[in-house]
Amino acid sequence: MEKKILAVDNDKAMLEVLNRALSKEGYEVQMLTHAEQLFSEVAKFQPDLILLDVMPSGLDGTIICSALKTFPETQHIPVIFISGNYSAASQLLTDKQGVPDDFVLKPFTIGSLIDKIGYQLAA
Repeated sequence: MEKKILAVDNDKAMLEVLNRALSKEGYEVQMLTHAEQLFSEVAKFQPDLILLDVMPSGLDGTIICSALKTFPETQHIPVIFISGNYSAASQLLTDKQGVPDDFVLKPFTIGSLIDKIGYQLAA
């Protein structure tokens, strides 16, 4: 059975790149441009992993991640943040709230992202 990945980013071009690359690796990918719909989409799609932009649709990804990690229905789902914001990366290292399972800094290679996804899904 294919593992399911929910990719959340307001950048449609980024989502298309992720969709093509991850589908080629055998993952079932659902793309979401509006983070406001995240929890309803998680309930419908039931992803095995979530790729989440740090600032999707102008929202705070750490708050979204914290909520995902708080609710029993979603706390088991690995979350990987994707961002080009270097200060967000350093902030995540010191924050206790909303900490993702991993972080990918843009620009990144698809190979490194695939490796991180594989690691999180195997954990």
